[in-house]
Parts: sequence; structure tokens; C-alpha cells
Amino acid sequence: QVQLVESGGGLVQAGGSLRLSCAASGRTFSSYAMGWFRQAPGKEREAVAAITRSGRTIYYVDSVKGRFTISRDNAKNTVFLQMNSLKPEDTAIYYCTADLRVSDSVPSTAWDYWGQGTQVTVSS
Repeated sequence: QVQLVESGGGLVQAGGSLRLSCAASGRTFSSYAMGWFRQAPGKEREAVAAITRSGRTIYYVDSVKGRFTISRDNAKNTVFLQMNSLKPEDTAIYYCTADLRVSDSVPSTAWDYWGQGTQVTVSS
């Protein structure tokens, strides 16, 4: 069982930056692929970024490429999402996810664990 706690959300002006953190419980953090999803009001949830167990492979949705950076610190059981050049359309609740993996990959469908989310609001 893994518990995920997000932090770092808030209100920021367009063009600004935020850094989200997700602290995971447990002693096997390095066995999990980690990801960030978001859901804006009235829209479907979408995958934003994902990182494999080792951190060697990273994925981003096209809309955030060049602006967001996902990283992880396996020694601190934490995954980060650095968000730069924020736009109003980035406004959403951001969720941290984890999935236990045998291989250095990310899931193609469902993820095992979800955090409660942190609100990010970007004003124009």
C-alpha cells in the first residue's frame, strides 16, 4: 500500500512557475513508476507527465513539453513537477499517481495509487 500526498499548488499569474511535490509512504518507492495527471472543470482527466522507476525515461503530454519537468528523488520518496511558463489552460487539480512495476516502464492504462490532488490556478 502506498499513500501519496501532493503539495505545492496555488494561485499564480500567467507566465509564472510552481513546483509540485508528491511524498510517498513506504520503503519501496524506487519500485514504482510515478506520474502526474490533471483534471480541469468540465474536462476529462489527462496524463501530464510520467517517469519510470529509474528516472531514465520520461513522458509528457504535448501541451506541456518544454514547460514542465518531472523528476524524482528515490532517496526521499518524492516526485516533483516543475511547471514553468504557466498558462490559464493549465488550471486544474493535479494528481500524483504511482504504479508498482516489474520493469522500467510506465503503465499504459490504470495506475495503482492516487493522491488526493492539489489545486493549481493560473490567472490571466
